[in-house]
Amino acid sequence: MPELPEVELVARSLDRLVAGLRIESAKLIRPGLAPENTPRAFARELRGAKFEKVERRGKHILAKLDNGRVLITHLRMTGRFLLLPARRPLPKHTHALFQLDDGRRLAFTDQRHFGLMKVVPADALADARELRGLAPEPFSEEFTPAYLANVFARTGRALKEVLLDQTKVTGLGNIYAAEVLHLARVNPFATAARLPRRQVTQLHKAILHVLGEALAHGSTMNVDPENIDGSYFGGGGYQGRWRVYDREGEPCPKCKDLIRRVTHAGRSTYFCARCQNC
Repeated sequence: MPELPEVELVARSLDRLVAGLRIESAKLIRPGLAPENTPRAFARELRGAKFEKVERRGKHILAKLDNGRVLITHLRMTGRFLLLPARRPLPKHTHALFQLDDGRRLAFTDQRHFGLMKVVPADALADARELRGLAPEPFSEEFTPAYLANVFARTGRALKEVLLDQTKVTGLGNIYAAEVLHLARVNPFATAARLPRRQVTQLHKAILHVLGEALAHGSTMNVDPENIDGSYFGGGGYQGRWRVYDREGEPCPKCKDLIRRVTHAGRSTYFCARCQNC
């Protein structure tokens, strides 16, 4: 599932391509994509609106419109935006389609049918169910070592589980959590509340470093809505820089001990037992 760097780059790309363009018509082809908006309401709320800004909050893409509405999108496993020339046939698994005033169309495709959309009033955005419980953004002023220490002190869960909880730390998923924990040299199975303050500070620094590094190297996806025949998934510039994720049996880049993988809380966890004191 796309994590913060991937979603951020998709939002930036969309903002560059569609900001200032007007939606002449919107069609919800698969109603299950936006279960809280009927197809008729979806079309009515978006028709005639201009894209003002496309941003990100957590793992959600927020398309802010000039009619006081915001289109929230969660890509989930395989959701993808494509900018189509006027006569280009619709891609397979197109679930929503937006006719733009420059003659092109913005399509949302989703092979696995897990993606979600929702149109909400801009003045109620902070109260939207998808956003209201999210933790502070990692690069925000609110996300400090003290904030992280306070979060950890209030839970008896394992550290990796806390990092994946979007109400505690926003934007991390399985890939970047593994990378962060390895860089910080922290045991993913340790109880979060027992983590020494020194390691909390190391972990905070590692979160910012890994996410910044992923953004700088193009994340793990090829983010290009104009590449009609390409894919978001696989081949991103950061994929070749993974320290431990998906490298079971390979040598740790720090100590050369073999990287291990175990299933923990329903997810594969990759780690170096020596570096991370497991």
